Amino acid sequence: MADATPTQAETDRRTARRDHPVLEVRGLGKRVPLPSGELTILADVGFTIAHGDTVAIVGASGSGKSTLLSLLAGLDTPSSGTVVLDGEAISGLDEDGRARVRGEKVGFVFQSFQLLPSLNALENVMLPLELRGDADVEGPAREVLARVGLGERLHHYPRQLSGGEQQRVALARAFVTRPSLLFADEPTGNLDTATGQAIIELLFALNADAGTTLVLVTHDDHLAERCARRLRIDSGRLVADEAGA
Repeated sequence: MADATPTQAETDRRTARRDHPVLEVRGLGKRVPLPSGELTILADVGFTIAHGDTVAIVGASGSGKSTLLSLLAGLDTPSSGTVVLDGEAISGLDEDGRARVRGEKVGFVFQSFQLLPSLNALENVMLPLELRGDADVEGPAREVLARVGLGERLHHYPRQLSGGEQQRVALARAFVTRPSLLFADEPTGNLDTATGQAIIELLFALNADAGTTLVLVTHDDHLAERCARRLRIDSGRLVADEAGA
């Protein structure tokens, strides 16, 4: 990954997008109907995130942080407010439009890995490039799998890999598209302490190499402290925007 040379067009896009935040959130709210009325999950959340930032979203279980991540990534739609991702207001797009933006600009790492069991490691990492319509999919996939230490495990299926190796494949898949923004949802939640620490180190190394903006949801204080900012959610509201250690 670090050795790959971006095209001039890609360099121009990266330079141009520095003129605006990678993420702008204004008055964001999410409500769901109940038989007895309405449940407010998020209320009037607003912040901006600059290119290259590392940001942890923290809060107690049920505070709304995972819902917030889904709204930021365009996986769900808000009841009110606006999400602008890399200059594009995704909250006003239909599902096809949001899917296009995700394919072009967003990478994901999930707690449960979300690898396709019928595809081997190489095929799992090639998939987002294929969906995007890239001409060369195997070369970049092989390169990033080597970067995460799985160059000898290309043709192994998820069931043949340990939890740590599966998360390495997931990291490779997330970074292979060179996203503007990487969302990680409890990326070490299914791993033991030692393996989780190794994944944290790899995640931040890949992120630094790629110059990607990282936004993660975590209950792990150690992981949150690695980020430059912490957004604390309580009962659906943003109650603190804290600098990292």
